[in-house]
Amino acid sequence: MSALGDLVTDIVAEVDSVFLFSPSRSLFEAFAGTDTPVVVVAPEADVDAERFVELPLEFNDLTERVRFGVEGGLDNEFVEEGDQIACAAKLFADDIDAVTRVRAGDYDQSGVYDLFVNSRAEPAVIRNVLEVAIELGKKGQKGKRVGALFVVGDAGKVMNKSRPLSYNPFEKSHVHVGDPIVNVMLKEFSRLDGAFVISDSGKIVSAYRYLEPSAEGVDIPKGLGARHMAAGAITRDSNAVAVVLSESDGLVRAFSAGEIVLELDPEEY
Repeated sequence: MSALGDLVTDIVAEVDSVFLFSPSRSLFEAFAGTDTPVVVVAPEADVDAERFVELPLEFNDLTERVRFGVEGGLDNEFVEEGDQIACAAKLFADDIDAVTRVRAGDYDQSGVYDLFVNSRAEPAVIRNVLEVAIELGKKGQKGKRVGALFVVGDAGKVMNKSRPLSYNPFEKSHVHVGDPIVNVMLKEFSRLDGAFVISDSGKIVSAYRYLEPSAEGVDIPKGLGARHMAAGAITRDSNAVAVVLSESDGLVRAFSAGEIVLELDPEEY
């Protein structure tokens, strides 16, 4: 046991900050009394932490959760590049049961924090769109895998860089993503070709849009098709973000500024 204790001690020794992911109040208060700065990363600011990073998704993948938290810490100047950070999070249990150590800035910034916090669209809107895509990825349409493309934010410019493929069922409506009935409609309409265009505030502007930005210079991984190319191009040429459900591999990917910044497997979410 002494060797195990030494290992844990080495992980947390001389760190510059401690990041607690969704901690209980008692755990936070235990750390708050130490000399090491504490950053709380959680969906709600319910433990009165002075340093707080809002977590819009739980990110079942611990790597993505830590990456988001550290990028948020850097963006808010809670830490600096090169700082050693001990991260404590929930992995298998209801309470925090995993501790890891990272160095801020040791990896390329993914942009996942910017996707939610610095996009034109409201973070809740991006989260709601991701949840629709994830749910569609889990269930498909009548047991069959489907693909879908949602473009979120900067709707006026996106509409100018696209054309209709069919009648727009949302032309005279004022419905918003996140409403359970609207989410069912989005899943149903996803069977047909074209992208959904959604405003910064979550209003469904259009369905069945053919995106026409230039794909020149857009670089996406091999094996990904036209939806992903269109998502990369439209987010490079506008201030929108895009969420793609791949029909081929079933993964959900988010694009910002022409780059993939988030990849989720609906079956593991």
